[in-house]
Amino acid sequence: MPLFDSHCHLDVDAFDGAAGVDAVVARAREAGVLRMLAIGSGYGFESAARALAVADRHDDVWASVGVHPHDADQWTEERWAELEQMASSPRVVALGEMGLDFHYDNSPRDTQRNVFRHQIRCAKSLNLPIIIHDRDSDGETMAILDEEDAWSGRGVVYHCFTGTVSTMEQIVERGGYVSIPGIVTFKKAEDMREVATHVPLDRFFIETDSPFLTPVPFRGKRNEPARVGLVAEKIAELRGIETSVVADATWQNASRFFALTEAK
Repeated sequence: MPLFDSHCHLDVDAFDGAAGVDAVVARAREAGVLRMLAIGSGYGFESAARALAVADRHDDVWASVGVHPHDADQWTEERWAELEQMASSPRVVALGEMGLDFHYDNSPRDTQRNVFRHQIRCAKSLNLPIIIHDRDSDGETMAILDEEDAWSGRGVVYHCFTGTVSTMEQIVERGGYVSIPGIVTFKKAEDMREVATHVPLDRFFIETDSPFLTPVPFRGKRNEPARVGLVAEKIAELRGIETSVVADATWQNASRFFALTEAK
């Protein structure tokens, strides 16, 4: 039952250096996680190069590159040129995570909007799918995706989706996907459990968002891709189906979205 962790931050700052990252990847393989996407966004601009370095070392790890909304105020033309060059690597299969975060407001909102729009346009020109970060934007993230016609590109996935069933349905109607993290195992995550129950089987991924959002029963400890199976198990329980069905569907969905071969 191979598993695909569609969103993990395999950053040296999170896992005690390169040797720590490699040990995390090895533990994931032992747990049946045979594909991982290392997110090159969220630990500053340097996280893109570090994610690509992990993907270059491991055949079962791919990378994304992008500018997280937290880091939008650090954007420069020169830095973006570096990211575009990295995006030409065959190990890079998406841009992001990108979007809006009005919860922390670590970057000015207008700057977040401008950098987000720029990345959407670049993703379309590079023919790469988009990984969305959306926190407390009150629908503005989707509005920008609509205005930029992002849905006509290679694809859009809302990572760590914590919205309502209604919002999920709007994403799916536009041809997008949602990705469900370990939060679905938390006691108070009723909205997410509703989404996990009702999202079409061919329209969602599973993720850890490592090193964050560790699922029950390991909550409070550092998360890692080896635990993505717990997300699959919870979703299967909610839907009344076998875990293998969730594992296979999300493997196929993520593999198709990121244009990877289907061979297991």
